[in-house]
Amino acid sequence: MTNVDLSNIIFPDAKDISYYEKKYPPRNLSKNAEVTRIGPSPTGNVHIGTIYQALIDKTLARQTKGVFYTRIEDTDQKREIEGGSIQIIESLKIFDLAPDEGLYSETESIGDYGPYKQSKRKDIYEAYAKYLISIGKAYPCFCTPEEGELLRAEQEAKSVRTGYYNNWAKCRGISSEEAIMRIKMGVKYIIRFKSYGKEDGKIEYKDAIKGNVEFPENDNDIVIIKADGLPTYHFAHAVDDYLMKTTLVIRGDEWLPSLPLHLQLFEALGFRAPRYAHTASLLKNDNGNKRKISKRKDPEASVSYYLQEGFPIIAIKEYLMNIANFNFENWRNENLNLDMENFNFQLNKMNVSGALLDVKKLINISKNIISRMTAEELYEKIYVWSAKYDHSLLAIIKDKEYTLKLLRIERGGENSRKDISKWADIKDSILYMYDEYFLDQQQICPYQTIHQQEDVAKILKLYIEKYYDENDDKETWFNKIKELTQELGYAKEVKQLKNNPTIFKAHAGDVSTVLRIALTGRSNTPDMHELMHILGKKSIIRRFEKAMSTSKN
Repeated sequence: MTNVDLSNIIFPDAKDISYYEKKYPPRNLSKNAEVTRIGPSPTGNVHIGTIYQALIDKTLARQTKGVFYTRIEDTDQKREIEGGSIQIIESLKIFDLAPDEGLYSETESIGDYGPYKQSKRKDIYEAYAKYLISIGKAYPCFCTPEEGELLRAEQEAKSVRTGYYNNWAKCRGISSEEAIMRIKMGVKYIIRFKSYGKEDGKIEYKDAIKGNVEFPENDNDIVIIKADGLPTYHFAHAVDDYLMKTTLVIRGDEWLPSLPLHLQLFEALGFRAPRYAHTASLLKNDNGNKRKISKRKDPEASVSYYLQEGFPIIAIKEYLMNIANFNFENWRNENLNLDMENFNFQLNKMNVSGALLDVKKLINISKNIISRMTAEELYEKIYVWSAKYDHSLLAIIKDKEYTLKLLRIERGGENSRKDISKWADIKDSILYMYDEYFLDQQQICPYQTIHQQEDVAKILKLYIEKYYDENDDKETWFNKIKELTQELGYAKEVKQLKNNPTIFKAHAGDVSTVLRIALTGRSNTPDMHELMHILGKKSIIRRFEKAMSTSKN
């Protein structure tokens, strides 16, 4: 009995690998075109790191006129969650990172190199596992899980490296005849790769981001086909990346220690390995200590956090690009009107150590981006977001024209307002301008310099009776506040108050603050002249009456 006989017993129906070589021919692309991919697993909420990697992958494929594809890696079916694949697909669409090839629904895909879901490629893995067995580079292992635990315990007791290697690889030396006999007797087995690495051997590799790296050779006989018939990640990725003609694998640096094994698998299979680029882990500053961001501990690790908070998609992408290439921020500041696709992304300008995920930085980027939006753009985005995440806000903004008036305040030009960083901020920034909500408030911002109730009431009463005119321009409006200030015996200018603190107890700015608080319940708002013009006299009087009633209580 030979290895070929053994491979035929194990995989009797598997096609010859020549079938797949013909089915997946070389891509018709230029020499420098990159074929990139992401291989997310449908095991939970989509990680922000997936979007980070997809952004880099798609950018490089686009810049080189290559192909970016998505491959759902679902061979670990115990961890798979229902709807996990759809979450990935939809998240990529939301971020405008839909692949050139891959799934676009649970059952439909685009591209000639599929299936794009590993669980649908079982026949392919069987063919290549059969090939490895036939040439003596893989074998069936009959060790039970219990025997595996005993092996590990023995290794730990002897203080040696754990694993299935050298003399510890108990099934490695079983002959084809014996293996066939056991299989015919119904003994369960898995398929292991027969490593030819040496325990004291070293490999050197030039990573596209990390540069030159050195690792011990792999000498571990890893599992390539599990008991359920599906491949492990290590084996599947090697077969898939070869057949799908991947040229560049960009992945997190947690996979860097697996590099010797993966290169060995490519060599054993007779494949040319793609180039590897290992990105620095996304880190979080945790009380002064940097640690890897965790979906279990950190809400910002999940894509859902950013969507629920309502950060603009473009802000998230620009923030991630800022992490990816240190020169992006300067480029953006010098090219405010250009699409980010005009930026020349380069792998050699990526961080080789940890990349800090800082939500405060995202907020600043987001504020700048939102400040450049028109009121109409802003309204449409708020409407779409609130329809999904905040129905109470949706009810507030149902009067589109009134809401647009509010959003236009201090919008446009070099000094456009920057008080909004995400859609979840909107409600607080406009709610006070709707009478049906504002007049039901129980609390009001306390008056500061002018706080005597009779003074507050006098200011509000005199202003509405003598000085308010809804047709006043801004300069006339403010001059009237100064006149009101003088009539009440306060200082028209701050300088007057500073020079005569015993004579004056307030100035025009303090009077203006009384009006602002009475109108809005807060001391800091956008341009008050515009707010008053939008509210109108009827609403202003109602708000002043509420303020006077509140001050009496």
